[in-house]
Amino acid sequence: MKQKLDIETWNRKEHFLFFSQMEEPFFGVTIVIDCTKAYEKTKQLGISFFTYYLHKTLVAVNLVEPFRYRIKDNEVYIFDRIDASATILREDKTFGFSFIEFHPDVLEFSEITQKEIERIQNTTGLLTREYPENLIHFSALPWINFTSFTHARSFTWPDSCPKISFGKMMDENGKKTMSMSIHVHHGLMDGYHVGEFVEVFERLMNE
Repeated sequence: MKQKLDIETWNRKEHFLFFSQMEEPFFGVTIVIDCTKAYEKTKQLGISFFTYYLHKTLVAVNLVEPFRYRIKDNEVYIFDRIDASATILREDKTFGFSFIEFHPDVLEFSEITQKEIERIQNTTGLLTREYPENLIHFSALPWINFTSFTHARSFTWPDSCPKISFGKMMDENGKKTMSMSIHVHHGLMDGYHVGEFVEVFERLMNE
């Protein structure tokens, strides 16, 4: 479900119109996340670390309203729920775009995620199904401790989905950290909102 945002009464109307006319309206940041407690929690729950931080990412996305905004036909819509399309690696080292539905319960979400991972690993090709609009684009590069990040983008294809990526988990004296990249459409949000998202995500990872 979605509802149209009234652009005429929106306090970011000028910002939306300004950034939406740009060839590259996305901006991004790369930060380092403390994931020590989160990693320990996955061992207690018996689920994969990837599933856990994907779940916390989606919880934060759904809590911070601008991350649920999407542009369609020059209008802004607010979705009730955001799911994920994560890149899933196969044995032959190709990957496919998944569709993973959000569930507030992490154990239920883990089952949903595992089924979709298995489906992708037993298919070929990049696009393996239809994909809805209410998504974030999600990826993990567990081989690289990156300090910056860019995405392949087509300027002719309208896109307003946030793109969130994680790097290699590092361990120093028992403290585990990961790099996290967040790219968002500047017509839909500003640095303040990204900061709000990071604050919520960090709190969830340290519960």
